[in-house]
Amino acid sequence: MNALAQRLGLQFPLIQAPMAGVQLHALTVAVSEAGALGSLPAAMLTPAALRDEVQAIRAKTSRPWNLNFFCHVETAADAQAEAAWRQALQPYYDEFGVDATAIPAGAARAPFSDEAAALVEECRPPVVSFHFGLPPPARLERVRRSGAFVLASATTVDEARWLQAHGADAVIAQGLEAGGHRGHFLSDDLSRQLGSFALLPQIKRAVQLPVIAAGGIADADGVAAAMALGADAVQIGTAYLLCPEATTTALHRAALQSEAAAHTALTNLFTGRPARGIVNRVMRELGPLRGAPHPPFPRSTAALAPLRAAAEARGSGDFSPLWSGQNNTGCQAIPAAELTRALCRGFSLPGLSR
Repeated sequence: MNALAQRLGLQFPLIQAPMAGVQLHALTVAVSEAGALGSLPAAMLTPAALRDEVQAIRAKTSRPWNLNFFCHVETAADAQAEAAWRQALQPYYDEFGVDATAIPAGAARAPFSDEAAALVEECRPPVVSFHFGLPPPARLERVRRSGAFVLASATTVDEARWLQAHGADAVIAQGLEAGGHRGHFLSDDLSRQLGSFALLPQIKRAVQLPVIAAGGIADADGVAAAMALGADAVQIGTAYLLCPEATTTALHRAALQSEAAAHTALTNLFTGRPARGIVNRVMRELGPLRGAPHPPFPRSTAALAPLRAAAEARGSGDFSPLWSGQNNTGCQAIPAAELTRALCRGFSLPGLSR
């Protein structure tokens, strides 16, 4: 019997990866109602919008669900890096007729704050997950006192050990194949990060916590392989991007179903932090990973925003973050509940089924 799924009250040992920018509560609810753990990403929502989304989840399901936060440290604006970034983008501004002087600077993603901790205390989500480490001890303690089960991402064995020592209840072993932002927090050296099926057994040996496999898992065979390697559950994101409950844009959906989807890369162009997406024009022409000076996470987004808007208005995703894992073969335009059941074929816990 799967102890983690039992602890969380799940029928299936599967977590839908929180995917900021391509989902709201509809996907969360659909996955939870199907018997897995639906997730809601909070990093790009205002406090008011987050409260509305949480209330919608509460109104539509009594099943367990996960509220996800980024816990990066906010950094001050770097005028030199911002100027260099805009200079690199100037040819594109000229091409699209964008006035660079009119673009405001700013951060597009918020870290876990005292206000967010208060919302957790108010709404009491069954599960809270963190990306980029864990919040400061006082804020983490507020989450734990709320009764939430705490998940956090690790990209190395050292990060998994750190999470165990600092209060996580389970570790998400995020392999290098995973789409979206890397969860690293102890080192920026990407060469230290491993693929999913190399990372998973090493973390299992290193910690006494449940370990959730993430990255490159796209179908039932992948789920079975991860579980055979000792995973207590799997986390899957990319496969859900074509589901009707996702808010994935038409351009992003088209890219996922095109030949271009076979080529993904880690890039820091869109936010300032490495994240995996489908290679597009801006990644090819500027190179996917830009060295210093470059605006720190998440301040790269503002300068690219008008180019993204202008290109998308012309039907192009050349300047859009087309997040995707390396293995997007499992993407299916079917209801999320149907996909969840297909992914977990053979891993249902009958005692928890409806």
